[in-house]
Amino acid sequence: MFRPARILVPTDMSDDSDIAIRRAFDIAQTFQSEVFVLHVITDPVKQCAVDYCMSEEMLKELQSRMLESARDRLWEQLAKFTSMGVSPINANIRTGSPHDEILKEAEDRAADLIVIGTFGKTGLGRHFMGSVVRHVLSGAKCSVLMVK
Repeated sequence: MFRPARILVPTDMSDDSDIAIRRAFDIAQTFQSEVFVLHVITDPVKQCAVDYCMSEEMLKELQSRMLESARDRLWEQLAKFTSMGVSPINANIRTGSPHDEILKEAEDRAADLIVIGTFGKTGLGRHFMGSVVRHVLSGAKCSVLMVK
């Protein structure tokens, strides 16, 4: 029987991600698994846009605020599930291409299961998350559970 010890759950803070987190926590409770939750920031702050560039100091400040805001939102999302009593939970924020960063995190954490929602946010985000799921499925070295 498959007994995952290390579960990775990517989140885009959507309702579909909530469902994936809940499923991962259910699995973690059953097998006393460690859970890693990952949020990927896809559009980092750019130093220059068209004909305007900000200072290096201002760029670092904005990037710092963006990471802090993402971290706060991630912990707010996870707070919805504290009653499930899953421990340990590790949360991480990465910047880059979502599917690449999910696969890197899975490898870095030696995950043996990725639990991922089938869709992302509404509208165009749903298309992108579907694309992320396809890339994760094709590139993952561990089992992947898609939930909806």
